[in-house]
Amino acid sequence: MNEHRTIDRLDASPRFSEHDAVRLNRMFRGSSTQEMLEAVIKDNLAGDVAVVSSFGAESVALLHLIAQVDPGVPVLFLETGKHFAETLAYRDEVVERLGLTNLVVLTPDEVELIAKDESGLRWSYDPDGCCEIRKVKPLAKALAEFDASFTGRKAFQSSSRANLPRFEIDNSDAQGRLKINPLIDWSADDIAAYLEEHDLPRHPLVANGFPSIGCEPCTHKVADGEDPRSGRWKGWDKTECGIHKPGEEPFL
Repeated sequence: MNEHRTIDRLDASPRFSEHDAVRLNRMFRGSSTQEMLEAVIKDNLAGDVAVVSSFGAESVALLHLIAQVDPGVPVLFLETGKHFAETLAYRDEVVERLGLTNLVVLTPDEVELIAKDESGLRWSYDPDGCCEIRKVKPLAKALAEFDASFTGRKAFQSSSRANLPRFEIDNSDAQGRLKINPLIDWSADDIAAYLEEHDLPRHPLVANGFPSIGCEPCTHKVADGEDPRSGRWKGWDKTECGIHKPGEEPFL
């Protein structure tokens, strides 16, 4: 792994390789989440890094951890135009509460939105296409400026996330970006305890039966005992928006 390197934006070679991801997973085996975050951010182990946040049910835990290391880490938020009003209010509350200084709001391309979803109802008959326009493409464009991104994925959320490592290569393109999952081994109880310990604000919809929160039209309540993400795209054979694609992640 090439540590502390300056990446030439004209160089089309991958930033990181699968071997780099393996080495990082081994390097931080047994390390706490906070120790890992401090090393990655302060020692520049992953180059230019951003955190991708939906400001959903558990997002505040990772944002708080990162803010303690560097509140200036860019926080990328996808403004799809379909969020719950509660999510947008919660986003603003969390940013202020944690002192985050670099919120980056990403929006869909207006021309493409008019051409492919002028009615705003594409979610109802083609949720993959809707996510592609409103999430996947705007994020891909933004991440082109970074070498790595932090995600809030956790193993307990769904079977497709059960065996993810802390560090993996983002296979959405050929740029060799790192995707870092700091909370992948945290349990639901760990999250709850952390929120309680630091008196962090909760997303208001969690108390109403929404343990996983995305866009309003495609998010439903979840019954007790169900997979926390079973309320996302209910009735569709779909478990991810396309930002994280099942089956692509290496199992390290």
